[in-house]
Amino acid sequence: MLLTLLILTLITLTLNLPFGYLRSTAKKFSVKWFLYIHIPIPFVILMRMWLGFGYTAIPVLLAGAMAGQLLGGYLNFNKAK
Repeated sequence: MLLTLLILTLITLTLNLPFGYLRSTAKKFSVKWFLYIHIPIPFVILMRMWLGFGYTAIPVLLAGAMAGQLLGGYLNFNKAK
């Protein structure tokens, strides 16, 4: 079960990479910025439920999502320089 959670966290991180990349170019607190943060969430919830994880997996998946958003934004920020 731990390996499955690790794989799901890596999928969550990977799913959030392009959205973090796009979010870094959007005006802060705009509709696009808000959507780029929240669009991946339903997919992560569905995967979590489909794999049978409860609410205890949410902090780990949230960390993966945040890491993906930050890493994606960092990749775009470095490309702009």
